[in-house]
Amino acid sequence: MGKDLAAAYPEARAVFQEVDEALNQRLSAIMFEGPEDILRLTENAQPALMAVSLAVIRVLQSGGVTLADHAAYVAGHSLGEYSALCAAGTFSLSDTARLLKTRGRAMQKAVPVGHGAMAALLGLDLETASAVAAEAGQGEVCDVANDNALGRVVISGAVSAVERAVEIAKGKGAKRALVAGQRAVPLLADAAGR
Repeated sequence: MGKDLAAAYPEARAVFQEVDEALNQRLSAIMFEGPEDILRLTENAQPALMAVSLAVIRVLQSGGVTLADHAAYVAGHSLGEYSALCAAGTFSLSDTARLLKTRGRAMQKAVPVGHGAMAALLGLDLETASAVAAEAGQGEVCDVANDNALGRVVISGAVSAVERAVEIAKGKGAKRALVAGQRAVPLLADAAGR
């Protein structure tokens, strides 16, 4: 993750080095070499994804493509909000990395690895996706997490409930149902207080 970018551009290497220093961790080594299960831990994945995003931005800037000249606004969803805020200069790169490490730890503590899942239901409207999640719950958490666009609804909850929802969704006409991650938004409510 980001290894080729770092090898090709000194601006990218500088981003990864700054993030490593801010976290007092060789996150770049985990990103470049693994192990993948350690990289996938939310406390590592979040600052790593942001670092790659900002490395790309810095490479573009070095080539003359600046946000100020080419974008009136920046935006992101969930983790992407932090990358957008950093790219816009609201947060420094170091502060963003530390913030995401803290956020990731809180999320990881609220929903340990293997307990929550998310899935994208492609081809279902919000009402049908909500019904699928309710049917799949069977006493476990399963609910709509995001209505990303028409026909692109993300559900989340307990792993077994999300797996049931994926099968139910296929029977209700979903074009595809993809497990999108290990986090579960309703289960993360406890992270807000951490």
